[in-house]
Amino acid sequence: MSGMLANKVALVSGSGRGIGRAVVEKFASAGARVVVNDLDADVAAETVAVITASGGEAVAFAGDATAPDFGDRFVQAAVNAFGGIDIIVNNAGFGWDSILQKTSDQQWEAMLAVHLSGPFRVLRAAQPVIAAAAKAEIAADGQARRRSVVNISSIAGLGGNVGQAGYSAGKAGVVGLTKTVAKEWGRYGVTVNAVAFGIIGTRMTLPRAGEEMIQVGDRQVKVGMGAELQAALATAIPLGRPGTPQEAAGAVYLLCLHEASYITGEVIVCGGGYTL
Repeated sequence: MSGMLANKVALVSGSGRGIGRAVVEKFASAGARVVVNDLDADVAAETVAVITASGGEAVAFAGDATAPDFGDRFVQAAVNAFGGIDIIVNNAGFGWDSILQKTSDQQWEAMLAVHLSGPFRVLRAAQPVIAAAAKAEIAADGQARRRSVVNISSIAGLGGNVGQAGYSAGKAGVVGLTKTVAKEWGRYGVTVNAVAFGIIGTRMTLPRAGEEMIQVGDRQVKVGMGAELQAALATAIPLGRPGTPQEAAGAVYLLCLHEASYITGEVIVCGGGYTL
């Protein structure tokens, strides 16, 4: 498939649903070969089926982004399927909110595990693959191939948010990780940036339809917002509405284009003008 990302290999964590799914669909439509990850193997496979039916190339990788070996296995899946890595999007995540004094150690550690330790392990595992490829390209052609990392943060990571000590800390940590890796990987021609999302319309932020839950370890965590809170937030957004997953994917996509090849170590806010 031709396109702006033709022949690029992209791995996107948490890409069976929501923003992550919109990202892999966008990438595939632009010619990238994508590795689709979800905790649920059936969800990942369904997203792959949609992409391949549209003429794209994709493989599924089911796995928990908080597992200690996730990064190694995720990176190896991309190498095995497509021979290398050009784009990494660390997107997997969820919210588990409580005011500070009611936040358990389990909640705190879960937020840091998925939002910070997960991306760290993926990038650590990818470094030898990317470094070896870049060095070979520099030796052969005088410069490395353009590669991109986009880590997903949040406006809560930039300004904090009531009831989100763990989530905000994890997303703030992503910013520090992004800026550090940008400095370390610049010599390989890799740009490393973060996108901080505001209110994007996914199952995590839309008004609850019943009692949808996700499994976290041995517990189930309710997802979605109360309708009144969601409506109040929408009125505070200058554009007057939450963003769509496709709009969120567009912000990620922009940072992977050749035109963004001199942007690195930055945090781009995609929030319709809303800040905390």
